[in-house]
Amino acid sequence: MKRQIKIEVKSAKESAQEFVDAWHRAERGRSPELPVERLYFEDLGTLLKFLTPKRLEALKVLHNTGPLSIRGLAKTLGRDYKNVYRDMQTMERAGLVLRNDKKLLTVPWNSILAEVPLAA
Repeated sequence: MKRQIKIEVKSAKESAQEFVDAWHRAERGRSPELPVERLYFEDLGTLLKFLTPKRLEALKVLHNTGPLSIRGLAKTLGRDYKNVYRDMQTMERAGLVLRNDKKLLTVPWNSILAEVPLAA
């Protein structure tokens, strides 16, 4: 099954309102919109600080190679263990990287969709 996560730039108020709207739809018995997991950032600068080119590369490697230890990922990427460890901790806290039953890093997503509004 293909899994997607949508990364969006939204204010805390906008993301909270989206949750409230979904709750009201469920209370009225309406089926939710397509189930898409989301990750919100308050502004583009924060999103770009979080989703750096090196972190994106790590996500792609994990997706393509399958579960790896941090040491194995660092070796595959040709990067310092400590930096990869720190990046993966950040990605785990955000839910972009998970650990399997053997505690190896995995990426459950087939794609990441990013949406950045141009208007306020």
